[in-house]
Amino acid sequence: MRSADRIIVALDTPTAAQAVALADGLAGAARWMKVGMTLFYAAGPGIVAELRHRGFDVFVDLKIHDIPHQARGAAASLARLGCGLMTVHASGGAAMVEAAVQGAAEGAEAAGVARPLVVAVTVLTSLDDDALVATGVADAAATQAARLATLARCAGADGVVCSPLEAEAMRVLLGANAAIVTPGVRPVWAGTDDQARVATPRDALAAGASHLVIGRPITAAPDPAEAFALIVSEIEEDVL
Repeated sequence: MRSADRIIVALDTPTAAQAVALADGLAGAARWMKVGMTLFYAAGPGIVAELRHRGFDVFVDLKIHDIPHQARGAAASLARLGCGLMTVHASGGAAMVEAAVQGAAEGAEAAGVARPLVVAVTVLTSLDDDALVATGVADAAATQAARLATLARCAGADGVVCSPLEAEAMRVLLGANAAIVTPGVRPVWAGTDDQARVATPRDALAAGASHLVIGRPITAAPDPAEAFALIVSEIEEDVL
């Protein structure tokens, strides 16, 4: 896999026009674009088709979290859009994750497209141990992430979303073929923003991440294409 193909650019923009402009500026370099809540709720499902039309693979990151019936329907709807990756919250329970995986398969089959990988969110990278305690979780973030990853794997998820600090443990736990998607990735020249558990691209990949979600260090840079190329250069020099 090309180094560039391991980077998912988070298009957390308020309009489709801004997202498309960013994507166009990265055409030929980046393979993956992430459509999260901000963009999807503003632009609707059409943004996924627009990005696919431009040749990108799309990670729809809506973090499905509801009763199993709703999770199944939501996953089916997203899969029909032709996305390559989608997220569910592992904390929704095994039945919900299993329903989402089933829905993704059903939606993809109905649309005649490949089933997207379903990855389960473990612990948000904005949460540290103290923040977890405030929500009623007494265990450390790493312990909770491993617990939820095991639940998700048993429910049929293709992998997890986790902090890069948990990537190594997840690779050991889930095996060589699991998708391990890590947000909270920041090059050494970028700040940490609102992320609490972060690592550099080099460290995240060395720990076992399969894909890196990187947003503001690329999208807020004066030249996003240059920032993307710099990250790829760092990966190829230091890791691969």
